Amino acid sequence: MVSNFGFFVTRRAINALITVVLLLALVFALLHILIPSPEAMARIIVGNPRASPGITASIIKANNLDAPLYVQFFNYLWNTIHGNFGVDTQLHIPEVDVLKEYLPITLELVVVGQIIGVLIGLYTGAIAAANRNRAPDYGMKALYLTTWSAPIFLVAFIFQLILAYWLNLLPASGVVDPILYAPHYVTGMPLVDALIAGDWVYFWSALQHLLLPAFTIAVIGFGLVTRIERSSMIDALDRDYVKLAYMKGLSKRKVVWGTAFRNALIPIITLVALLFATSVGGSVIVEVVYHYHGMGFFTVNAAFNYDYTAILAFTIIIGISVIAANFVADLLYAIADPRVRLT
Repeated sequence: MVSNFGFFVTRRAINALITVVLLLALVFALLHILIPSPEAMARIIVGNPRASPGITASIIKANNLDAPLYVQFFNYLWNTIHGNFGVDTQLHIPEVDVLKEYLPITLELVVVGQIIGVLIGLYTGAIAAANRNRAPDYGMKALYLTTWSAPIFLVAFIFQLILAYWLNLLPASGVVDPILYAPHYVTGMPLVDALIAGDWVYFWSALQHLLLPAFTIAVIGFGLVTRIERSSMIDALDRDYVKLAYMKGLSKRKVVWGTAFRNALIPIITLVALLFATSVGGSVIVEVVYHYHGMGFFTVNAAFNYDYTAILAFTIIIGISVIAANFVADLLYAIADPRVRLT
C-alpha cells in the first residue's frame, strides 16, 4: 500500500512539473507573439515606449533579446526557477520583492474566503439533501443559483453598500487601519504576522478589513460546493448502510451528520482545488472594489501602466499556485479514497 502511494505521489509530481514547464512555454510563446521584435521588448522592459536607441540597445544586450528563441527560453526558464522575474518598471525594484509584499495578502484573502465558502456550501448542501424536494431544498437552490450567476463586482458593491455604508459593520476598503504599524514581516500575511507578534490591535483591524472581501469570494463560490454536496449527500442517504442506521434506531440528525455527511465529503476535496483557481481570478475584481492592496489590485495597476514584468510574474505565480493546489488535492483524494492510487 505504501509503495502504491509512493508511486502515485511520484507520478502526480512529475505531471505537475510537466504542467509547470508547459505553462512557462505557453507564457513565453504568447509574449513573443504579442511582442515580436527585440526593440519593442526592450522598450517595455525599460517602461518607456520612447526610449532612445542607445538605451534599447543596452537592454537588448543585457537581456540577450537578440539571441535565438531556444536560448531565450532556456534563460527565461532558468531565471524563473531561481525566482528572477526582472525589475519592476513602476517601483524599480526586483519583481520578487514586489511578490513578497503583495502575493501573501492575496493568498490570505483567497484561503479565508475559500474556507468560509466551503463551510457554508457543506452546511447548505447537507440541509438541502436532508430535506430534498421540500421548502429548505428549494430555498437553498434558489439562493446558490442567484449568487452563482451574479457578477462578482455586483455582489462586492452590494455588500460594500449594505454592510459598510448603510449598517457600518465593517470597513469599506483597505487591508488594515493605515494609522497602525505593521508587525515584523514573517509570512507577509497580515493576520498570521499579527498572531505571531501578538499584536491584537493590528490583528483585529486586519480581520475586520478582511471579512468583507473574503465573504464576497465565499458567496460567489459556495454554490458549487452546495450543489456537489447535495448530490453526494443524496447518494449517501440512499445507501444501505444509512438505511441500516435508521433500522438501528438512530435519529435523523445522527444519520445525516454522523454517517452520510462524512462519506459525502470525498468529492469536495477535488472541488476545492478548482475553486481555488476561480477564487484567485475573482480576487482581482474583489481587491479593486475594496481597494484591498493585494497582488490582484497591484496587477490591475500594472496593466494600466504597461508594467509587463509585473503582469508576467503574476501570471506565472498564480498558474503555479493553481497547479500546486491541484497536486495537493490529488494527494488528499488519494488519502481519503485509496482506490484512486490504483488508477
